[in-house]
Amino acid sequence: MITKEKKYISPEEYLKIERASEIKHEYFNGEMFAMSGASLKHNIITANLLIDLGNKLKNSECIPFGSDMRVYVSENGLYTYPDLSVFCGEIKLQDDEQDTALYPKVIIEVLSKATQDYDRGGKFKLCREIATLEDYVLVSQDTVSVEHYHKQSDGRWILEEINDVVSKLKLNSIKVEIELKEIYSNIKF
Repeated sequence: MITKEKKYISPEEYLKIERASEIKHEYFNGEMFAMSGASLKHNIITANLLIDLGNKLKNSECIPFGSDMRVYVSENGLYTYPDLSVFCGEIKLQDDEQDTALYPKVIIEVLSKATQDYDRGGKFKLCREIATLEDYVLVSQDTVSVEHYHKQSDGRWILEEINDVVSKLKLNSIKVEIELKEIYSNIKF
């Protein structure tokens, strides 16, 4: 059986291809990975979070972005499109194209069956290397369940699981609390 060798793609080639592409791809270690579309629940949860974060951060130094803002993890070379990311202070960009940001403070992913293992495992491991990242949040779209990883002052990450719709997700790094009933507004299980 003949197997086709994978061609290494440089970061520069990736950006050139990606900027001309109609679909989004993540990139790591010389490979591009096409991203699939999102379900109705995924889109509602993402919109709820973006609206709530946008309102709560309106007069602060922090700005939330949706999944069209590409994030570059300079520490390991990952290019990714988080469902939501929050940047504080002056937003550092990779280059003059202004489509790739560095150093988020918060990353939020809405889990799907196709990505949940990666979001919890490999992606979280790579994102933990971002020096400015303090909160990594995983939101289930199938049940009321939020996994909140918060970076401690000694560099350890602590997991808080929130499974009650009357509870709050507390993002101390950006001084925001989000009620789970707001995250899951208009979602029927």
